[in-house]
Amino acid sequence: MKSKMYAEVQTVERLSPSMVRVVLANGDLDHFEASDATDSYINARFLPHGSPVTVPFVGDDLDGLAPEHRPRPRRFTVRRWDQDRQELTIDFVAHGDVGYAGAWAQRAEPGDRLQFMGPGGSYRPSTDVDWHLFVGDESAFPAIAASVESLPVGAIAKVFVVVDGPENELDIESSADVEVTWLHRNSSAVDEDLLPLAVASAEFPEGTFDVFVHGEASETRAVRKHLIAERGVDPSTASISPYWRRTFTDEAWREVKRDWMAEQAADA
Repeated sequence: MKSKMYAEVQTVERLSPSMVRVVLANGDLDHFEASDATDSYINARFLPHGSPVTVPFVGDDLDGLAPEHRPRPRRFTVRRWDQDRQELTIDFVAHGDVGYAGAWAQRAEPGDRLQFMGPGGSYRPSTDVDWHLFVGDESAFPAIAASVESLPVGAIAKVFVVVDGPENELDIESSADVEVTWLHRNSSAVDEDLLPLAVASAEFPEGTFDVFVHGEASETRAVRKHLIAERGVDPSTASISPYWRRTFTDEAWREVKRDWMAEQAADA
């Protein structure tokens, strides 16, 4: 993980009812060192609305600061890095005033600043498999899209994404042969079963494949269990991890995530 830096909001675009794109520029981006990973991410520090702190800040600036004004750490995928233009694109899941990152993105205006560290990342589609499997929700879509767009001509990918409704579907541009299955929460009484059932009932192409499964904890865990137990996936070679957990705040999820991951590992 690289040293901390900041950048300024260049543009803000509403991609869908649940996704806001923010393009960052200037600041310290001339020191940004891009990662080769397609799930590349930054660790951003979001200041709650009304916080007296300004970006850039250092640790001493936070001394004695009331808890409700302290920056909240959140991890976000690098949707795109334009080396020539020195522009960093981040897509935010936003649901009104819920949370800190999405609320910040919806309020963001050109000139606003964001402080962060990064990038990190560990996944890039394998070049030694016959096809690729991507599974997730809105939170994983930026990494899924970046990964699929990196695939060359002739590559094959199956993508499963769950979103609130058809108005939340987004295009993926790729030179590869890509089949995207969109699932809509508002069409099911049991939302958390949509993704696992779709993957379990899918007909997979012949041959070897690599796996990228990220998103809500219960959904990710169920998909992981199926892939290992029923599809013969080796968990040590798959990128499978929960980004968030239904009914939990980000802070509450951080407190229990380690135990959850240990329980998940014991599933299969």
